[in-house]
Amino acid sequence: MSDIAAKVKVIAFDVFGTVVDWHGSVSREVADMNLGVDPGKFALAWRAGYKPAMREVMDKGEWVILDALHRRILDKVLTDFGLDSLPEQERQHLNLVWHRLDPWADSVEGLTRLKSRFIICSLSNGNIGLLTEMAKHAGIPWDCILSAENFNKYKPHPDTYHGVVRTFAAEPGQVMFAAAHHSDLEAARCCGLETAYIERPFEYGHNKPKNVAPWSANTLHATSIVQLAELLDC
Repeated sequence: MSDIAAKVKVIAFDVFGTVVDWHGSVSREVADMNLGVDPGKFALAWRAGYKPAMREVMDKGEWVILDALHRRILDKVLTDFGLDSLPEQERQHLNLVWHRLDPWADSVEGLTRLKSRFIICSLSNGNIGLLTEMAKHAGIPWDCILSAENFNKYKPHPDTYHGVVRTFAAEPGQVMFAAAHHSDLEAARCCGLETAYIERPFEYGHNKPKNVAPWSANTLHATSIVQLAELLDC
């Protein structure tokens, strides 16, 4: 077993983009609703509102679960796309698409392999209900669901990463954080966690490929969660 694998007790995963394909899933549901808009652009616009909305809440010292944030953003995006007339029932259904995201093809196999040796959990800004229903829908085999909701702070606030360490009575170096986003990994690394970068070149769709160059010499780099399992001897 590698030195890192021998030391690590818990692997916590970012979820949106890392474990599940939010762009493909949202695009498909928007297309199925026949809204008369470009499904891929709609999905990108909705996701683009996420960080600004989260920063606004944090700057005000408030706490709002992600379902509520998604709804705020959705209402604005519907207006921007000329869909103000969409009925409330359809808005509610569409807002819950984030509970029904599909996993990347390698996610369930890779997580199942990692689960055989490590505790695996989510560490996402998604709320607990969202992440639980998503796991049920996608067959994601978490040992534990941890959310920003547990800590009343959104990533990349240090309380979220330290919260995983406290939850499992571990040392920071016994927890690995895996994500497809460099900023998330950097924040976790600053909190003393081990880190693993997962390539997701098509997180934003096949028309908008992402640079997936290695992030840091101190971070494991894997093309998939299955490859991460292989690197950790699972």
